[in-house]
Formats: sequence, structure tokens, C-alpha cells
Amino acid sequence: MSEAVKKIAVVQGVPGAVVQDLFRVLAARWQGCARLAGLIAEDHGLPGRACSAGYLRSLASGERFAIFQDLGPGSAGCHLAGDGALAAAAAVRRDIATGCDLVLLSKFGKLEANGGGLRDAFGAAIEAQVPVLTSVSPAQLAAWKAFAAPLFTVVPADADRIDAWRQSVRPPNAPHAPEPATAYA
Repeated sequence: MSEAVKKIAVVQGVPGAVVQDLFRVLAARWQGCARLAGLIAEDHGLPGRACSAGYLRSLASGERFAIFQDLGPGSAGCHLAGDGALAAAAAVRRDIATGCDLVLLSKFGKLEANGGGLRDAFGAAIEAQVPVLTSVSPAQLAAWKAFAAPLFTVVPADADRIDAWRQSVRPPNAPHAPEPATAYA
């Protein structure tokens, strides 16, 4: 299988917040021409916290899933909470089962590397042969490769390049995305 037609695209090379902003832009661009399933990460907005885990927002329903425990200001430990991620993964699996053209999953991170988090949502998308757009935590790259190689390609954090990948994996009769008013790169 050539790089251009791999059904999983992984965005790497920029901070997670930049990736999530890019995913929001792309989801808005594709909303009218593709049935999207998946989740985008959102900050918790709490000052003085060591961990950035916050919420996962469903692209299909808008539902918000908390993936953190508030350990209070000045806490040094990560407050990642897997229960919210598991509930979010279950919602994505339901959305995949009802039909979608693309699954966008915020990232494959520590929870997924350990068999939890969104891992079942990734698996459901792969099993349904639906294209997936995601990012991978650099610390979890080996676990990602063990899970998804050789099914993925790495793409730069560039909206036009990611859109070109999406066009290469979209169903033959699906409409094209509208031209963006401004480019995000």
C-alpha cells in the first residue's frame, strides 16, 4: 500500500495544543461535506495545574467528557482520569457504528498505550475501515507503532496537506471539502 492511501494519518512535530487547534479548523471545514465522528481535546482552564488533560468533545454530538481529576492548584502530579476517556471511546464506537466518513481522535497517548483510553475507538475505526486522523504522543510512539503499523502515514501539521490526505481516502462519491477562506499552517 502506498503512503498516499494509508487510512490513518498521524500529525506530528508540533505541540499538542497546536494539533488540537488544527483539528478544530479541519473539523469545521469538513463538517458540511463529511460525516465526522471522533473527539477533540479541550483545556480544563484551571490555573496552576501540572497536567494539561481536560476534556474530550464529541464531533458528532458536542458532548463533553472530563478526562481529569482536579488535584488543586500547585499539584505536581498528572490528574489524567481514564473513566471519561473510556466513556468518550464508547460514544465514538457508537458513532462509527451508525456510519461516518472519517474518525478524528485527539491523540494516542499514555492511556491508549496501556490498553485503555480511546484505544477501543481506534480499533473500531480500523475494523470498520474508516479513515482516521490523529496525533501520537512522542513518548508513546513505540506503543503506537506496535498497535497500528503499517496502517498509518505521518503528515505535517498543515491543513492543506492533511486535506489532501483526506481527499485521497474519501469515498469515491463523497463531496469535496469547500475551499477554506484562510489557510492554517
